[in-house]
Amino acid sequence: MTTSPNKAISLDEFLLLPEGKPVQEYIDGKIICKPMPKGKHSRLQLKLCNRINQAVESAKVAYALPKLRCSFDNPSLVPDIAIFLWSRIPFDADGEIPNDFLLSPDWTIEILSPKQRANRVTGNILYCLQHGCQLGWLIDPEDRSILIFFPNRQPVLLYERDRLSVLENIDLQLEVTTVFSWLKMDS
Repeated sequence: MTTSPNKAISLDEFLLLPEGKPVQEYIDGKIICKPMPKGKHSRLQLKLCNRINQAVESAKVAYALPKLRCSFDNPSLVPDIAIFLWSRIPFDADGEIPNDFLLSPDWTIEILSPKQRANRVTGNILYCLQHGCQLGWLIDPEDRSILIFFPNRQPVLLYERDRLSVLENIDLQLEVTTVFSWLKMDS
């Protein structure tokens, strides 16, 4: 769903608007509402964040954040999961994580929700890749597939026992089947 203001607004004006539900993104001067996550989406998002952070946080390699607003260049995107290399996290003077991330994630993960447009989500991943992101995943729970995006390369469509690509220096081995097995609450 797209909502456009009566007059065009700048990214700075958009960032001053109150956050609301559903989450809104700012792309090409337009305000676009992301669909509210459903059960499968939420479960995959939580499990992936937990699994990634389990592998990277204690060694200070990277960190995965769910639904984090990333404002860079012109858009303001809210990936389902934004992973930043530790060295790129803009900690504040007190060493705390900031509220505002004015940079592209190093790895972006999007999980398709019912009625969400795959091309729009793919466009967000591609935009991140054009602005420094090193890796993108598009997870399709209905198709049980994961499309992997890299800068300057063809995407790769993975199913079943295919091993998923992660950022260099991240010790995480996942297969597509493992990710989708998390939809069962006993896993």
